[in-house]
Amino acid sequence: MVENQLMLRDIHDTAVLNAMLKVPRHLFVLPQYKHRAYSDSALPIEENQTISQPYIVALMTQSAQLKKNDRVLEIGTGSGYQAAVLAEIAKQVYTIEIIEPLYKQASHLLKNRDNVFTKFGDGYQGWQEHSPFDAILITAAAPRIPTPLVEQLKIGGRLVLPLGKGPFSQDLLVLTKKEDGSLEKNILQLWCSCR
Repeated sequence: MVENQLMLRDIHDTAVLNAMLKVPRHLFVLPQYKHRAYSDSALPIEENQTISQPYIVALMTQSAQLKKNDRVLEIGTGSGYQAAVLAEIAKQVYTIEIIEPLYKQASHLLKNRDNVFTKFGDGYQGWQEHSPFDAILITAAAPRIPTPLVEQLKIGGRLVLPLGKGPFSQDLLVLTKKEDGSLEKNILQLWCSCR
């Protein structure tokens, strides 16, 4: 997976590649899809959601430009796979899920990772008591940039999100917070799948 799907597509951050090697994706997929756990595709999980394609997980993680002492907020825990990958790189990962059965299942899968903290709730409100964050990742397409998340980002911090209203018209953005509170946009690529 790492050699054929990630390195060939310009995923070059060593920490990201190592994290993708360490986290067993098959633990985060439904039993009937374990044989496809390392395929180059998103897969169904509970509650009509999906676990993202490995390349998208790696691309979003690389785009966040994480350092080992960073505190990261993830919006949309889903299966817990992205949070597990982030936890291999960052010091602390806070992750919020709005669908309660997914929150419970992911919390169980992530319970042995002492640097991951899970919460059930509306991720667009962020996690104020643990802010500011060095990076925030929104795993599902957002129609707009949530203001509370921008407020909870450190100066120089990165917000990574797929922005768009439909599954086939999303831009993957990296927004960097500047001293005056404004955001510097960097559109990485157009892609056609989401969480």
